[in-house]
Amino acid sequence: MVAHLDGPSLARLRLAISPAAEVTSWLRAALSRFGHPVHGDPGPAARAALRHPDVALVAELVTPPGRLGYTPDLLTPKPPLGPLDTVFDQQLAVMAATPAEAVATQVNERFPAGGMPARVRAVVDDGTLARRVTDGLRHFWQAALAERWPAVRATLEAELAVRATAMATAGVGSMLNGLHPGVGWTGRSLTIDSSYRITTSLTGAELVLAPSALAWPQLSTQLCDEGNAVLVYPIGAGRAQQRRAGRLGDLVGVSRAAILADLNVPRSTGQLSERHRLAPATVSYHLGVLLRSGLVVRARERHSVLYRRSDHGDELVGCRSDHGAASP
Repeated sequence: MVAHLDGPSLARLRLAISPAAEVTSWLRAALSRFGHPVHGDPGPAARAALRHPDVALVAELVTPPGRLGYTPDLLTPKPPLGPLDTVFDQQLAVMAATPAEAVATQVNERFPAGGMPARVRAVVDDGTLARRVTDGLRHFWQAALAERWPAVRATLEAELAVRATAMATAGVGSMLNGLHPGVGWTGRSLTIDSSYRITTSLTGAELVLAPSALAWPQLSTQLCDEGNAVLVYPIGAGRAQQRRAGRLGDLVGVSRAAILADLNVPRSTGQLSERHRLAPATVSYHLGVLLRSGLVVRARERHSVLYRRSDHGDELVGCRSDHGAASP
């Protein structure tokens, strides 16, 4: 996917936390029999909440865990300006006020080729779907995420601080290029790894970059509606990478272990420097040691040199199936 940004759109770009994106991601994890790949089992309260009829309706609309597909934009309105304590309520209000025409269009896109469940069709036809899914997400939030939210919020606020610092010290282009391995900035356009081959333009529009602690490893784009333009990007690999780095720390050193654990997908020295908050020269030194040890391999891609774990590195980390998987 390619999104062209004109000057006014680039000037309006901002970073914000989206509680609606987080609760939708947590609901998706609750639907998976494997739980969340980083945060584990959402717990019995989350599974019990799935039996609520309005929550079950939301569950019909979200893309099933591990599958590609479209989740209606009405579930994840962009976070508005204002205090974070009020953002979720404002997002729910926008959700509930989604026009019936827009609801029908989005739900039809979610279920192409006539595959819409009868209970979803019924609430689309009677005009109550927007209200029902709003109530469903509110109920799931209260049952499954409210107690966890302070910790999730702290993680997201720390991420906002890192990105704001990157933008202030190196510019918006550098910040965008370091956002996620699947996101790039050409100077005029955002390029986003996606199953959708779409080119869109944002003209004088506000684009919100929303970090997510619970969407991992999914990168979510919502860029075709200029009034609701959001890019949700996952942050970190959480406890999974921390556990791997911890096991390797005594063997190769803490920083080197963290870098090795982070190379399940190809990354450049600059990306690793920003992700681990290490000087580029320090990262280069560690990569040199890992390269000489046969734990990583490197390849040139356009103007960048990218490093990833070798098979031997995979064996050491204990994760032989990461290549090709989505990653933070």
